[in-house]
Amino acid sequence: MLSGWREVMARRPWRLSAKLLIISSVVTVIGFSAICVNVMLDMRRGEEALARQMLENLATTIESDVSRNIEIYDLSLKAVASNMLLPEIATVSRAVRHLILFDHATTARHFGAIQVFDADGRLTIDASTLDPLPANRSEEDYFKNHRDNPNTGLFISRPMLFRGAYSIVLSRRISDTDGGFLGVVAGSIRFSYFHELFERLNLDPQDTITVLKRDRTIMMRRPFDLDVIGKNLGTQQSWKPDNLKAGGSYAGQGPVDATPRLYVRSTGAGPMFVVAGKPLNAVFELWQKEAYRIGAVVVALILFMLASTLVLAREIGRRAEAERKLEEMATTDALTGLKNRRKFDQVIDVEWRRAVRQNTPVALLMIDADHFKAYNDTFGHQAGDQVLVGIAICISDSVRRAGDCAARYGGEEFAVLLPGTSVTDAFKVAETIRGKVQGWSDAQATSTVSCGIASLVPTAGMDWPLLVSAADKALYAAKAGGRNQSVVASLPTLSLVA
Repeated sequence: MLSGWREVMARRPWRLSAKLLIISSVVTVIGFSAICVNVMLDMRRGEEALARQMLENLATTIESDVSRNIEIYDLSLKAVASNMLLPEIATVSRAVRHLILFDHATTARHFGAIQVFDADGRLTIDASTLDPLPANRSEEDYFKNHRDNPNTGLFISRPMLFRGAYSIVLSRRISDTDGGFLGVVAGSIRFSYFHELFERLNLDPQDTITVLKRDRTIMMRRPFDLDVIGKNLGTQQSWKPDNLKAGGSYAGQGPVDATPRLYVRSTGAGPMFVVAGKPLNAVFELWQKEAYRIGAVVVALILFMLASTLVLAREIGRRAEAERKLEEMATTDALTGLKNRRKFDQVIDVEWRRAVRQNTPVALLMIDADHFKAYNDTFGHQAGDQVLVGIAICISDSVRRAGDCAARYGGEEFAVLLPGTSVTDAFKVAETIRGKVQGWSDAQATSTVSCGIASLVPTAGMDWPLLVSAADKALYAAKAGGRNQSVVASLPTLSLVA
């Protein structure tokens, strides 16, 4: 089997070489492409992680600022609610009462003045004036909530128009020592606070900042849109709380508009939380440019490599074909087209070794043209060459198996190697050749051949020249016996047969 594989490689090396080159190139291209794709995906994940970290820092910073101001303002509300229970509040003048109630109250241009409403919702005290105008807030949600729920604590209203400006109202319940409802203390944070806060940030036009209550009511959003402010996301079936948990992120279409964004939610536990969003095309803009650039270079390299591989494979094929033709010329007899003596020696050596391993017979025919020298002297060398060509054609027509080897052994002598053939079958082949040669000859000069036949099963220690010698002796016996006949060699298990 090993020798057969070597023969296949010897007959068709260019196919294996060209295929190996192409396969190697394709595997290299696939591997290189896989590495590039993996690198590009890692770069994409890196860009996303960087954007997520930036948005998380942004959301956390805004939430911290909002929560701090709410906490500061809530301290003022608590102080007013607590001071309203002091006994002297009802006996002192309005000016002194303002000093007692609002001495430690936080004041800022974005914070509305703190107001106190009695149990019926009537405005009784206003931090901005000693003589407040009559007003009643008994129908407001924040008033009803404190009236009906003693344990509400700090209540943050929906965005609303409060005292002539869009604001969110912060309020606390005023309770007596027995928990009875005495009224509500309320203040407001104007939208101008959020506008100023967002303007201090270096944001792209399509970036979004959304401030929401814990019940997912939108308190403020950048870009500002009154149609969105006050909208509760809890009413949207398509947007669930699990889509964006605290400290989490979400990539895709959000609940407000159709622009795909990367959203990151802050992690704080204050009364409000912040969601920062950035369009996905902006997140991956630099990555896409780099991906296109690297992709173009990789595609160009792949095309160059494949083109070079095809050119090299074609050149290897041409060279292999040229080598095959040279080898064929070196192992083929130029006159008859049969194998030459050199090739015959190579083949018989291989087949002999195979027969030894497989314990199979090897047959050899030695064929010689009868009276060739006399024919050559009579009709000339060209006529003699035609006779040799005719004999070669008769041999080729009679020997058709792939493993058989017909060769011009030298001069007018031919050799036919028949692996795996018994002496009986070899004798039939010899007779077929002899008959064809005799039938082919013309009436002017009949050409015949004599055949010597030898067949044996070689064993270890035997060499193939033994077979050649036996067939050659049988050939001489055929000539001595009158020519135009086939003779089987006398071997230990065979006798001469005419």
